[in-house]
Amino acid sequence: MEFHDYYKTLGVARNAPAEDIKKAFRKLARKFHPDVSKESDAELRMRQLNEAYAVLSDPEKRAAYDQLGRGYQPGQEFRPPPDWDTGFEFSSRGFSSQEEADFSDFFAELFGHVRGRHRGFHTHGGFQSRGVDHHAKVLLDLEDAFTGATRQLSLRVPSMDVQGGVQLRSRTLSVKIPKGVREGQLIRLAGQGAPGIGGAPAGDLFLEVHFKPHDQLKVKGRNLHLTLQVAPWEAALGAVVPVDLPGGELKVRIPPGAQSGSELRVRGKGIPANPPGDLLLDIQVVLPPANTTKARELYEAMARELSFNPRPDRRA
Repeated sequence: MEFHDYYKTLGVARNAPAEDIKKAFRKLARKFHPDVSKESDAELRMRQLNEAYAVLSDPEKRAAYDQLGRGYQPGQEFRPPPDWDTGFEFSSRGFSSQEEADFSDFFAELFGHVRGRHRGFHTHGGFQSRGVDHHAKVLLDLEDAFTGATRQLSLRVPSMDVQGGVQLRSRTLSVKIPKGVREGQLIRLAGQGAPGIGGAPAGDLFLEVHFKPHDQLKVKGRNLHLTLQVAPWEAALGAVVPVDLPGGELKVRIPPGAQSGSELRVRGKGIPANPPGDLLLDIQVVLPPANTTKARELYEAMARELSFNPRPDRRA
């Protein structure tokens, strides 16, 4: 995927105030609008202009884009780092799927998740409008899903300063993490979104849960995946081996004859939800090194006394 330089598309500096961005867009839109332009690529240019303006005219998207895009050149191969948008607090105003269809894959990769709705209402005494809901992606420790916790989470809130530039302020919230929380789940903080108008209630803040990388476990939905290393005699004869999980140690029975690459499912030992997930163990048989006289003697005895061919389908 190619990097899109939205500032270059509109012909403005990276520190351009909002008014200059608006003027540049309007000027170029008059030139390339397909209804009036005679340029052969007018339709494509207009889509590019709309996309650039959609990002740079929005303080939230512009702040996120500025942080992500430093050091990239137009057309350069680009992949956003994992979890690049963690901690950015976006309002829920976004684009419909139909509107986003006109934008590039680059835009969809960065901002396609920004969805939302603005719920407002009128009263007889005057205009009231409920505050806009906000959305932020947060990273939690996997251990929090097993025990539940109360965490202090810091969010970055983009806004526009008096000069029309973008600034970031931070706010810290005390958030109760429920036991059994899963990847992608939304935690709703009532009244923590944008303030309402005319005495209407504030919007809500929705925290989208993701887990920090774990040094051993991988999360897929409510299930946990773990590579379990076993000795050759444990795999051949069967054994009960300990497995460390965030909820404590678990004793797992390895069936006799287990092979590397086989999968063992332990039901109900994944993330403790309702219903709980499963623990899936990828068996990996690890051979002890033949680096001592005794070890070499044991391997030589096995080679002599066991009639074992690891390649039975190979012809002599």
